[in-house]
Amino acid sequence: MNRQEWEKCVKFHGHECPGLAIGFKACEAARGKLGIVFSEDEEVVCVTENDACGVDAIQVITGCTMGKGNLLYRSTGKQAYSFYNRSTGESVRLVLKPFGGDMDREKRQAYLLAAPAGEIFEFKTPKYAVPEKARLFSTIFCEECNEGSPEHKIRLQAGKKVCQDCFAEYNRGW
Repeated sequence: MNRQEWEKCVKFHGHECPGLAIGFKACEAARGKLGIVFSEDEEVVCVTENDACGVDAIQVITGCTMGKGNLLYRSTGKQAYSFYNRSTGESVRLVLKPFGGDMDREKRQAYLLAAPAGEIFEFKTPKYAVPEKARLFSTIFCEECNEGSPEHKIRLQAGKKVCQDCFAEYNRGW
């Protein structure tokens, strides 16, 4: 385990915890499997299926961020991360295995940091191809609230261009 990298993650996240350790170990596993290094632009992509502590480690270690467009959030709630190496075309999906044992927070964190990745994660192939690179969109101003939204998020309602917040969903109860 790279102690210096772990400390950088802890500093960014604010504290040590088992969740941060999960993201840390996922990065180590992805690095070993795909040969990825810190992503200056979009060379590496991570699709995280949760918005928990581990995502902070992924940002610090891989350089994947929402702002760069190479950290994408798929809201399944699973402790799963798909990593893509654009230069090689390789990818891996890491899914946290269930593990029991009567462990308090400190013991769980120590276990996660010390255990081999194969003991912690199931290695799978992602079910989707590498996401396209981030695109730039024109800003459209909502004709209700006058706030700007990217053009691909604008909806038409009663002949007006409206943002998602102002759009009144029509679903007739289902």
